[in-house]
Amino acid sequence: MALVLEANYSKKLGLPGYSSHQYSVTVRTELSDVNQVEAESKRLYALLQSCVDREIQSTGFLPGHPQNGNGHHHSNGNGNCAEEWKCSPKQKGLILQLVDDKKLSKTEVEQLAMKLFGLGVRSLNKLQASGLIGELTSDGSRSASSARQTQPRSFTGGRR
Repeated sequence: MALVLEANYSKKLGLPGYSSHQYSVTVRTELSDVNQVEAESKRLYALLQSCVDREIQSTGFLPGHPQNGNGHHHSNGNGNCAEEWKCSPKQKGLILQLVDDKKLSKTEVEQLAMKLFGLGVRSLNKLQASGLIGELTSDGSRSASSARQTQPRSFTGGRR
């Protein structure tokens, strides 16, 4: 007799403008032995969590935020998203300077901010931005070693 194991992982995130979005994945599998339940449950949880965390980073439409026809925010003319940064202007400048000076991938820095705080770089408050700057300036930082790229990208992904 086969056992049916169903696993679901869901995440809901608050967004600017009293908006939110949610993403959920459900998997159903059959097991032949009850002793497999614990290991399969652990495996499925890790798999579903990584899938949801990766996919939820794309927010799509945000009320009150202009978008072009392909669902991306309008540029303000200098290649950056028109949304304001939540941290201080000095922190913004330092983050951008570190990305340029260390030739870090802005996409990887965005992912680091998501991992650390569950927010995109532009959405970090002053305390969170300080933590991100600490990560970017520390020697042997994971972001510095794994995010090297020849040409930096603009901050366009993630929640805003």
